[in-house]
Parts: sequence; C-alpha cells; structure tokens
Amino acid sequence: MSLAAQLLYQLNKLFPLPVHPFNLANDGKMSYTEWQFVKGDQTIQFFLPFHSQEEMFRDKTVLDIGCGGGGKTCYYATFGPKKIIGVDIVPHYAEEGNAFAREKGLAEIATFLTADASAMTFPDNTFDTIIMNDAMEHVEQPEKTLAECFRVLKPGGHLYINFPPYYHPYGAHLSDAIGIPWVHSLFSEQAMIEAYKRLVRDLPDGSDRIKFRFSKRADGTEYFSYINRMTIARFRRIQKGISHPAVYQREIPLRSTVSALAKLPGLREYFVKMVVCVYQKRA
Repeated sequence: MSLAAQLLYQLNKLFPLPVHPFNLANDGKMSYTEWQFVKGDQTIQFFLPFHSQEEMFRDKTVLDIGCGGGGKTCYYATFGPKKIIGVDIVPHYAEEGNAFAREKGLAEIATFLTADASAMTFPDNTFDTIIMNDAMEHVEQPEKTLAECFRVLKPGGHLYINFPPYYHPYGAHLSDAIGIPWVHSLFSEQAMIEAYKRLVRDLPDGSDRIKFRFSKRADGTEYFSYINRMTIARFRRIQKGISHPAVYQREIPLRSTVSALAKLPGLREYFVKMVVCVYQKRA
C-alpha cells in the first residue's frame, strides 16, 4: 500500500463503523433485503411533511428506481399500490427482490427487474409515482435518468428524489469498512481504494464488495464506479434543465445543532445530510 493508504488504514482503527447492512448480513443478524424492509419508513421520512404514505402509494402504479435487494420496495407495497416495480442495474437484486416479495406474500403486487434507469423499456405515461431513494448519487447518467422518469411518469404524477450529497460525512459510500467521517475530503481516491481493499479482503463477501464499488479505466487505474459524486451544486445545475415544477424541496442538515453551517455556501456541502425534492409532471 502507498504511504497515504497505510495512514488511512491505521487511522481507521480509531473510528467505530456505522451500522451497515453488509456487516449485519455477515454477522448473521439480517440480510440486506430484510434490513431494507425494516428501515423502509426511514427511506421516505423526508417526503412525509409533503405527502403521506397513502398519498404516495395507495392505488398507485409505482416505480422504485435503485431498489437494491427490494426490501424497501416491499415495504412500500404494504401501503396498497395497484402495482409496484423495483428496478436496479445490479443483476442479482431482481432475483432477491422477487424471492423476498414471495416470502412476504406480496408477489402479486411487487415485481423486480434488472434495468438501466437511463434507458427504460416502459411505455410513456406508465406510473403514478416514481421514487428515487438514495439513487441519484449512483446513476451514471443523471440527466438521462431524470428525462426517462418524466417520460414514463403519468401527467400529474409525482417523482420523489432524496439523496445524501457527495461531501456528506459518509458520502464516499465506504462506511461498511471505513468509519472516518469525510474521509474522501482527506484522502485521494487511490488511497481510499487501496485501504478499503485491504480492510475487506478477508471478509466472506470481500471480493463482491470490491467488484460492487470499483471499476477499471482503459489505462488500468481503478475508480469509484458505484457513485457519481453528486453534489448539491451539481444537482441544482441539473434542475435548471427540468421543465416540470418542483413542488417540494428541502435540504436536511446533519443535526439541528449544525443547521446554520448547512446554509453557508462554503460549508453547505459538508453539513447537509439529505437533499429532498418532489416533482410533479405537467399535464
């Protein structure tokens, strides 16, 4: 390892890891999909001041983009949608989601597919509700993904978006192994990759985690392929190209005690926990 990666590796020993579903699964406490189901309410809590769960899902045709293992999608299915479809680009999640829906008795309502959200095959005006919970920071082509959302959303339907901005304390999405907050502001990408690979290499799912998070460029160098480094500023720029109205927006601070810092231009990216936005498609 490089000197920077060694320093990160040693410094990491001083910081406890946040609770993470990958580690819960390795410890035999619950699967990733079950964890999603248990935490389902938390995935939509930031929308509830605007719409209740019933307003979001009851009797609606729903699309959940970036559904992961499908647990949160199945949680949404408990609120009585006509149909809910979860899509994710990771192939094995569709199988896991469909199996979980059968286990929960929700298979007639919830279906899971492997799909790229920037090039969906659904007809125009298919869905009443689209939810992108913790997905905007992952999609490779966010502008195309949003265009696709509005294409398949019915006129008058709602698109619910929430995501942690990149400079969130754990915005590098490595907190299953690295507990240092804002580590991506302190160390280079290559140092983080080296240290992370060392930290997970002996875990039962270590190789899977590495493949999940990193890819190689044409020149052979590795990079974070799991995230797109979506900042608040970048999202606001993207919003300027959207012709449909944002009917609800919030920036949630990390804690109430730092709410003032979360409003300052120089510090805002570091102290906002969640960016929340609801769009309504024009009729």
